[in-house]
Amino acid sequence: MANYFIAALVPILWGSTYSAVSLFLHDMTPFWVAVFRALPAGLLLLMLKPGRPPLPWGKMTLLSTLNIALFFPLLFIAAYRLPGSVAGTLGATLPLQLMFVQWLVEGKRPDPKLLLLAILGLVGIVMLLNPSADIDPVGAGAALLATALVARASLWLKNWPVTDIFRLTAWQLTLGGLMLLPVAYWMEGAPKAITANEIPGLVWICLLNTAFAYWAFSRSIKRIGPDSMAMISMLNPVAAVALGIWLVNESLGLYQWIGIGLVLLSLLLMMKVKRKAKRTAHYSPALKPL
Repeated sequence: MANYFIAALVPILWGSTYSAVSLFLHDMTPFWVAVFRALPAGLLLLMLKPGRPPLPWGKMTLLSTLNIALFFPLLFIAAYRLPGSVAGTLGATLPLQLMFVQWLVEGKRPDPKLLLLAILGLVGIVMLLNPSADIDPVGAGAALLATALVARASLWLKNWPVTDIFRLTAWQLTLGGLMLLPVAYWMEGAPKAITANEIPGLVWICLLNTAFAYWAFSRSIKRIGPDSMAMISMLNPVAAVALGIWLVNESLGLYQWIGIGLVLLSLLLMMKVKRKAKRTAHYSPALKPL
């Protein structure tokens, strides 16, 4: 039970990013918030488990660039320009985007059932981002692009053998944070002095939202397995929506709620189809030679 409780904290913490920005960090700039989230968390994890990167430097740099140096700024651009409920739902389209990226990059055709569910999810996104909803297009584009980058990096990671996920995460955060430093200075100038009102938000996104959550994610992958963790990760958009309404007083129209519902429904059904396919493959009797 403790393993599942720790695993459930991961998507809840990640879903709180948007509310943390709205409540505490609204006067800061996206690139410096990305630096303050990535670099201290990465250094902290390296202090807990020092050592060389688990991948060659070239591959390590590629992952750090996509998963941190590009992903974090896009994530915070979305957080600053969109309601958390909308940004969280768009970020939850990772399974849908991963399927399409696999199709484009690897030529792996999706299962017809999964393809229909992906189309259902895309319909939900169209409803969520309909012009009458007055959703910021830059923020929506940033959220979708950030998720696409993670999908592409996931394919690399799938094909690259990694035995130490914890140290991989630590190095990604550290290298990505170092890459972001000159970019943040070039884009936004020197960081402004941190105020007392911003400290709770920075502590939250750095220590709990990133360092602890990434450790818990690595631990959960080992303890309960990636399939169970994938199902639990559905709490991410649920947490983003719930916290946005509860803490930030966000409000959405009926059309947008239906869109969010379709995205979540498609993801839940997709996970169910994948799990059923794995169980069928596991219990199918092996063919015996004649």
